[in-house]
Amino acid sequence: MSETRPWVAILMGSASDATAVQPCADVLKEYGVPCEVRVLSAHRTPDETAAYLRAAESRGVEVVVAAAGMAAHLAGAAAAHTTLPVIGIPVASGPLGGLDALYATVMMPPGMPVATVAINGAANAGHLAAQLLQGAHPELKERLRKARAAMRDKVLKADADLPR
Repeated sequence: MSETRPWVAILMGSASDATAVQPCADVLKEYGVPCEVRVLSAHRTPDETAAYLRAAESRGVEVVVAAAGMAAHLAGAAAAHTTLPVIGIPVASGPLGGLDALYATVMMPPGMPVATVAINGAANAGHLAAQLLQGAHPELKERLRKARAAMRDKVLKADADLPR
């Protein structure tokens, strides 16, 4: 892809979330979707996070993916600072194993939606971001169809390979 502007911004609240976020970046790469990854915290860098989000759209970002564990306010903070679609990834961490992050990410007030994937569901965040982008980037539609067909073929092959 010749375009260098990021279509997707992937944010994580801590560098320790990098492993949990990587599947999102991998999926986007498979679809040919340019993205950038940043460490920005809703609590420790609130001014920098807000400034980044407010400028994101002018730099070409069309979807924001925000991952955080425990208090998990990054996705909600993102939604508060942009009208771009926000996808939240609750990260499994802390004594509750990610349930607190899931609740904090999914329980948004009216008018501040955050599409939320499963705990550590970064791959699905990548697929969802690609689906959201296909209206503005029609070339993604065929890539999504091919990916779904490959998933189908894999399941049918596994079924065919079972001893009967």
